[in-house]
Amino acid sequence: MATSPHSTNAVASGARWQVRLLAVGAAVVAAVLVFVLLKVFGQELRTPGMNGAAAAQLNVGAVVLVSALAGFAAWALLAVLERFTQKALMIWTIVAVAVLVLSLSGPMSGTGLSTGNRLALAVMHIAAGTVLIVLMRRTAGRRRSDPS
Repeated sequence: MATSPHSTNAVASGARWQVRLLAVGAAVVAAVLVFVLLKVFGQELRTPGMNGAAAAQLNVGAVVLVSALAGFAAWALLAVLERFTQKALMIWTIVAVAVLVLSLSGPMSGTGLSTGNRLALAVMHIAAGTVLIVLMRRTAGRRRSDPS
């Protein structure tokens, strides 16, 4: 039985959706793993105080939520870029790396954190971001040029 190009794309799209969901999950797991390891080794994790607020205790729920939101935002951006440009992967990668680097300003700014806590938060950002970037890049579709 012959398949139409549309059914082939639907299967590829379905597989891509599953792999992207796994990529988001893997990024969350990476951040949580770093969180748990740091806690095991006695590092109390706090978020920096901003605008006069005191530093707050960081919990695993916040780690999961923020990692998942970042992952789904990355997924959404990649999907939009794939729909509208032939250079989606290149543009997305540049934006993703820039966002990862900018995300490091959070742990490095604010008040009420030790140097160890700042480094621990930075490691968590880098772990989740690296996993997300590497795995999402593997899912990027190649847009074919229009025949006209």
